[in-house]
Amino acid sequence: MDALSDVLRLGAPNRRRLSVWRAVGPVGRVRALGGAGDEGAHAGCRAHLVYYHLVTEGSCVASIDGADPVRLTAGEVVLLPHGDPHVMASACDIKAVPAWDVYTPPPPGEVVGLRCGGGGEITRIVCGFLACEKGPCNPLLDSLPPILRVNVRADPTASWIEASLRFGACEAAAQRSGGATVLAKLSELLFVEAVRSFIESLPAEQTGWLAGLRDRFVGRALALIHARPAHPWTVEELGRGVGLSRSALAERFATVLGQPPAQYLTRWRLQLAAQKLRAGQGRAVAKIAEEVGYESEAAFNRAFKREIGIPPAAWRRGGEDRTTARDATAL
Repeated sequence: MDALSDVLRLGAPNRRRLSVWRAVGPVGRVRALGGAGDEGAHAGCRAHLVYYHLVTEGSCVASIDGADPVRLTAGEVVLLPHGDPHVMASACDIKAVPAWDVYTPPPPGEVVGLRCGGGGEITRIVCGFLACEKGPCNPLLDSLPPILRVNVRADPTASWIEASLRFGACEAAAQRSGGATVLAKLSELLFVEAVRSFIESLPAEQTGWLAGLRDRFVGRALALIHARPAHPWTVEELGRGVGLSRSALAERFATVLGQPPAQYLTRWRLQLAAQKLRAGQGRAVAKIAEEVGYESEAAFNRAFKREIGIPPAAWRRGGEDRTTARDATAL
């Protein structure tokens, strides 16, 4: 399994929601949910939220605090990997309307249609979120920018996503059997395709985990680590596996990822352990430590507390500071 697939598998969404928004300018400006603000606090949801908005007709502007607004046209999707509060608008100079003012949560498994604004051109947007367990050291989410725009219509390998989502939204709105399940899977595929398109668009000089996936040698080293995370990897052994000397791999890995292979291996092991601790409440910590490559529980406890900030037992109980959120729309 390649590194991207492995990370996506570990953080697979456990909840999704989708809505179809029909906005009419020039007053179609909605302040969306997300983050830790009053309107973004999804009470009872401990998962990490990834929002997306796919424009199927018309155009709009997406914006978050601290970043330049992003203009979207039909066929483009904007992702907010960190769940930040954001605004969807026909223009930047219009006062925002809270999403709750135009939204009524649908029954489980159904798609809601929203209307906002009046007096201008129509914009239609398929909106949703994926809820997943981020964990303490998720290299994918940690590497993505706060706001990400991808043109799925212009990409021959991804253009089918737009057509499929539009069809799926119609299916679910018509309450045909299986419509919600189809949309759930399509939402995940949309996220994956957007990430893949973003990776391919990175400049040659780009560094970081996503750039490492594309690097001939670092990408292969990451694949080896993710295929056998409990193996006692050394840089020399990884180098042999990718066709580089120990020193050459160590230098290239550190240059691209900003950390040595051993540090990356440790952090990924602890990400796996954090997920296992939450998923297997009755399993012994020593057993989980062994499964992720630690010979002793004491060494595992020290590493976990050093990297995560709290002991494994406290993490299992949910003692870390987490943002809560209300189960609501992605608008």
